[in-house]
Amino acid sequence: MSSAPTASTIAPRPPVPHLGVASRFLRIVAWASFVLNTFIIGTGGAVRLTGSGLGCPNWPLCAPGSLVPTEELTYHSLIEFGNRTISGPLLISAILVFVLTWRLRASRRDLFAIASVVLGLVVLQALIGGIIVWLHLNANLVGIHYVISLALVCITAAYLTRMYEMGGPRERVVPKGFAILTHVTTLAMAVTVIFGVLTTGSGPHSGDSTIQRDGIDAVLMSHIHAWPGYIAFALTLALLVWAAARRLRPLRWVIALFAALIVQIAIGIYQARSGLPPFAVGVHMVLAALTAAAMTVVVLRLKRPAAAPAAAIEVE
Repeated sequence: MSSAPTASTIAPRPPVPHLGVASRFLRIVAWASFVLNTFIIGTGGAVRLTGSGLGCPNWPLCAPGSLVPTEELTYHSLIEFGNRTISGPLLISAILVFVLTWRLRASRRDLFAIASVVLGLVVLQALIGGIIVWLHLNANLVGIHYVISLALVCITAAYLTRMYEMGGPRERVVPKGFAILTHVTTLAMAVTVIFGVLTTGSGPHSGDSTIQRDGIDAVLMSHIHAWPGYIAFALTLALLVWAAARRLRPLRWVIALFAALIVQIAIGIYQARSGLPPFAVGVHMVLAALTAAAMTVVVLRLKRPAAAPAAAIEVE
């Protein structure tokens, strides 16, 4: 009969390969990437809402033969050029996150995949921005430009969320019904964003005083945009009650999401009843991205890293 394993026969616990601890510098640049992707939505909105979309009539140069605005151009050029300037630090932060995550790619494939997507989308955004200028603010491309920026805010938020957790397998920690309701809420919010983009595209803020858009009726679109927003709000309220009653893991972020939706709805109603003042529209655009980011974190909090497997026991 073999004897019970002793301390000398038990293999030491191997290091967990999927922790993939992010360095302090990586955490800093990851946060910078999130902040810059959010900030550029604000500066991009300022370009559109001040009619500065063609302030720099060329791309990648601002004016013929000049990278920066010339004296002949107006203040619109400074606004447009300022927005373009943000693209530089944003690209650098995306590259740094990608390079630093490359070193963790064996243990944190999730972070490396997210960093790769962010870098690819940032480069794509720069190209789309140039094409938008060449096509004189094509409404459809402007809408796509915003949607990609919003997606980048969500994806960089996902990177931050996963960065502070272990890698490896994950397990669901909420009831299946709660997870399903969360995904349905996500769908309602996505529909709200899409109709919001269409509403803005058919409104008075075309990005340049010379651009006239004969799209869908803006008033009709504002009503269509509101309904999925109210549905998303009701679904989020249901998530909040459920998460609070069961003390579920996503509770804090559901609270943040609910608060953001209240502010968004209030601003939406205000701007619709006040003739779409530019500042309110700009705030609405930025908050839409932050609300979507909060929704992203809620979805990620449905699961947590699975427990590390117990150390193997070897008997001689």
